Amino acid sequence: MFRRNTIAISHVIRVLQGAARSGASIPALLEAASIPRALLDDPDARIGRDAFIRLMLEVMQQTQDEFLGFGQGRKSKPGTFSMMAHAVINCSNLEKAIRRGIQFYDLFDLHVHTELHREGERAWLVVKADPRLDFREVIIESTLMLSLRFMSWLVGKAIEGQRVEFDFAKSGPVDEDYKSVFVCPVVFESETNVVIFNSDYLDLPLVQNQLSLSRFLRDSLAQLIDGNIHNVGLPAQIRAIISKEYGNNFPDFSEICEKLNMTPQTLRRRLKEGNTSYQEIKDTIRKDASIYYLSKPDLSIDEIALLMGFSEASSFHRAFKKWTGKTPSAYRREYFGEH
Repeated sequence: MFRRNTIAISHVIRVLQGAARSGASIPALLEAASIPRALLDDPDARIGRDAFIRLMLEVMQQTQDEFLGFGQGRKSKPGTFSMMAHAVINCSNLEKAIRRGIQFYDLFDLHVHTELHREGERAWLVVKADPRLDFREVIIESTLMLSLRFMSWLVGKAIEGQRVEFDFAKSGPVDEDYKSVFVCPVVFESETNVVIFNSDYLDLPLVQNQLSLSRFLRDSLAQLIDGNIHNVGLPAQIRAIISKEYGNNFPDFSEICEKLNMTPQTLRRRLKEGNTSYQEIKDTIRKDASIYYLSKPDLSIDEIALLMGFSEASSFHRAFKKWTGKTPSAYRREYFGEH
C-alpha cells in the first residue's frame, strides 16, 4: 500500500471517495495537498508521502473524522486516537496495552471491532467489520497495518507478522506495496481478517512514555505510514525502566544493572561503546521532563524545579542552562510564547 516515500494513486482515489461521501470538496482537498487533478486518471501514477499525509490530514479536518469518512455514518472525531494512546502508554507490557486500546474503542458505536488472542507461541489480532460497509476492505487493511505499526512503536521493535489473512478477494495483484506493509505471506478469501505473530512480542515492556508520546503525536500519521521502527538500544531501555517504575526519582546504577540482568562492568562498557553514560541518560530525562513541564503554562518555574527534584530554584536554573544553553524562563518565552 505504501512503498517508501511514494503512494499509489489508487489509494488517493479511495481516500477521496470516502471524503466525498462525507460531503468534503474533492477540488479543495486536491488543492490543499498540491495533488494535480490529472494524476487521478493515470492508474500507474504515484504521489509523494508528504502530499498523501497532507491529503489525509485535510480530509480529517473537513470530515471531522479520523476514519476519513470510511465509517459509513460512524465517526471517530479528531483526537480519539490521541486519547487512546494516552490511555495505553502507562501499561507495563504490550499485551496489556493492546487490550486496553481495544476496550477504549469499544466505548464507541463503531462498525469495526478488534480482538486479541493468545495461545502458546502464537498470538493473533482479529478485525471484525460490518459486511455492509462500503469501504470495508480499506478499513480492514488499514486497521491491521496501523495496529501493527503502533504496537511496534510502543515497544521500540518492529513486530513482524507471520501471516495475514483477509476474508475478501484480492482486487488485483499483491504488488510490492502490499509486501512492504506486511512483510509476510498474505492470504485472501479466508474465514477471517487476522494478523498472526509470535506471542513473545506481547510480553515486551513499553519503551515509550508520556514525554515520547507527546512528540510522537505531533507527527504520528507520518510515523505510522512510514513504519520506520528501529530496535531500541540500551539508553531507551534504561529510560523506559526509569519512567515506568521510578517516576521522577532515579534508581541506583546497581538497580538498573539488576533490571537489565547485566554486571555493572558490562553495562558501563556497553554505554561507553554507545558514547553515553548513566549520568548522561539521567540528565537527558530531566531535560526532556523539564521542557515538557515548561510547556504547561499553569506551572511556575519554582514548581517545576520541585517536580524535578531540586530543593532550590537556583540549582534548577543552573542545571537547565547547562542542558540547553538557556534559562528556563528564556526557553519558555522562546518556544512556548509564555511571558
